[in-house]
Parts: sequence; C-alpha cells; structure tokens
Amino acid sequence: MKFNDLNEQLKQFRSENEFNEINLNYLRNELMKIRQELNNPSKTYIQQDSQSFINEISIISMEKKPKWDKWKQNAITVAGGNGKGQELNQLNLPAGIFIDKKKNVFIADNDNNRIVEWKYNAKEGQIIESINKQGNRMNQLDRPTDVIGDQQNQSIIIADHNNRRVIQWSNQNQQTLIQNIHCYGLAMDKHGSLYVSNWKKDEVRRWKIGEYNNEGIIVAGGNRQGNELTQLNYPTFIF
Repeated sequence: MKFNDLNEQLKQFRSENEFNEINLNYLRNELMKIRQELNNPSKTYIQQDSQSFINEISIISMEKKPKWDKWKQNAITVAGGNGKGQELNQLNLPAGIFIDKKKNVFIADNDNNRIVEWKYNAKEGQIIESINKQGNRMNQLDRPTDVIGDQQNQSIIIADHNNRRVIQWSNQNQQTLIQNIHCYGLAMDKHGSLYVSNWKKDEVRRWKIGEYNNEGIIVAGGNRQGNELTQLNYPTFIF
C-alpha cells in the first residue's frame, strides 16, 4: 500500500464521517506494512506528495480529546453558601481548605478567626479551633490563611497569619511549630516535611518532620521580590 492510496482511504473515511474501530484497525495494519517496507530501503522510495498523508494522520490525532477534559457542568455547595456570617452554617472570607479521606472539609475561616470542619453532606460546620475569638493565645487565631492535615500525627496544621506562627492542633491540644514567620500557605510531602510560604520574604521554606527548632531550608524564592525565575512576589498558597 503506497502513501497515495492510504491518503485516499483517509479522505473517504473523513468525508463519510465513519471512523470506527474496524477502520482504525485497517489503517493500523496498513501503516505496519508501510513501516516494514521503509525498514527495507532498497525496495522503497518516498514521493514528494506524501506530506498530505502525514497531515491527515496529524489531524486524526488532534481530534481525539482526552477524557479528563470533561467536567460536570453543575457543582454543589459543600460548605457555607448561606451568606457571610459567623453562624455554623456560614463562612466569612474562607481561605485555605483541606479534604481528608472521608471527604470532610477543613476550612480556614479567615474573617471569623477560626478553623471549621464540615462533615461530608453536613448542613453546618463545627468549630475545631479558636473558640475564644480573635487573639494570640494558644486557643485563639488571628486571620488564619491555610490548614492542612498531618496524617502521621492525626492532627491539623494551621497558618496563623497575623500571629506569625504555624501551629499544630490535635485532640484539643495545641503547640507552636514555627514562630516569627509571615506564613500564608502550607503543604506537606509524602515524607512528612512541612513547606511554608513566607509572603513578606517572598520565599518558601521546608522543615523536616519534627525538626522545627531551626530556620528551615529555602526551596523556592529567597532572592528578593521580583519576576525573575529565581524570585517570587507575595507567594500565597502552595501544593
């Protein structure tokens, strides 16, 4: 089968709009034959008009869209949606969120200075941190921006933005992990290392699990504010 013949077959299939599994298998077999002939250069040659055949193959590939491009058009509300406020069925400037394996949603409810948990399919949330309103005591928060889960320690970690600290909360017990940091976003890798974005220093630092009594290691930015590839400009959420 020559390029011209296969090209005509492609045009016919496209005009009839009948690309099916049988046609694709047929074309695949013919392409295998051509490849075998090309592997024996003493018996083959390529004419100048073979470019149109290559273009046709490219068009077929481009027309196939990956399945993950399709999203459901209608979303559902899983937390809040009842206007701005401080009631248990309301949020006020929600920032970072974390979803656990049970599909429960933990939310840094920024302007309410609290962390709330919305159980899967629940109609309202429950406060799990900062029940004593805004402040800087261990049981208080001041504009939290992010929250993540620490599966190894069965706890959550919070970026307590205005108090410039990262704290860990577990079973009503709180402890400060990192102090004097303009924290915003949090992330944790599979090894348990903690990553924190520092919006004022335009950098992201990493701490190994359990080793928080140091300045950590810069893993991104740290070269002043700017738009170069070595710089950041007010980094916030990280993943």
